[in-house]
Amino acid sequence: MNRSELGAALRVLRNASGKQAKAVARGAVMSPSKLSRIETGKLSPSADDIDRILTAIGVSEDVRTEYRDAARAVATEATAWRLIQRAGLHKAQQHLRDVEARMSLLRLFQPALVPGLLQTPEYMRAVLSRHEDLTEETVRRTVGARLERQEALYDKAKTFRFVITEPVLRWLIVPPAVMVGQLDRLASASRLPNVDVRVVPLAGRKHDVPNHAFVVRDDRAVTVETVHAEVVVTQGPLQGQRSSDSPEWGGTGRGARFE
Repeated sequence: MNRSELGAALRVLRNASGKQAKAVARGAVMSPSKLSRIETGKLSPSADDIDRILTAIGVSEDVRTEYRDAARAVATEATAWRLIQRAGLHKAQQHLRDVEARMSLLRLFQPALVPGLLQTPEYMRAVLSRHEDLTEETVRRTVGARLERQEALYDKAKTFRFVITEPVLRWLIVPPAVMVGQLDRLASASRLPNVDVRVVPLAGRKHDVPNHAFVVRDDRAVTVETVHAEVVVTQGPLQGQRSSDSPEWGGTGRGARFE
């Protein structure tokens, strides 16, 4: 069920109940315009929105549970890497640039590679060139688009918090001399007043394994990079969800070519 189908199903339930939209909106403690946007598929409802709407309509708990689950599924969007690649990796970078232009706080965890916003051009090229299916033109345009994204680091109205693991600093996907330049870039970026870079050391016992990289932009969306797809979770509010705090949301290297 997608957002439009969910909205249409809610409208059918409301009409079947005989209740007017204004009455349901009032009972759900939301504006009639918000209810209209949900019913017409223009707005993705949260599970809480669904619960309040269905309570106002007067359906059973089983129906409310079914629709809450549907709302959670709608709020989670997964896009296969092959589809992102087909649309153009540089376009994906431009989309991220636009998203980051609107946010004020970015929190990122990356256990495998230097985060894209902190990569040097040489490191970017090495990451992208691992994949034989990418043409030289694709690599060039993606590197250029990612470098444009990095301009956001110098916007003092934004805050960036990066957490990487110690192997990120040691993994030589580039020659040692090039890696020295990458480490210098990390050090330089960490001295920016709005940028915080922290490293999880190898020493000491670890209680869980970080499996995937993730990015939290403000408190509105979490992007999780898996081996096969990018998963964007917008169900809110994000505080208290597993997305930003759970050690299970940790990365593999493939997604980092897009991040």
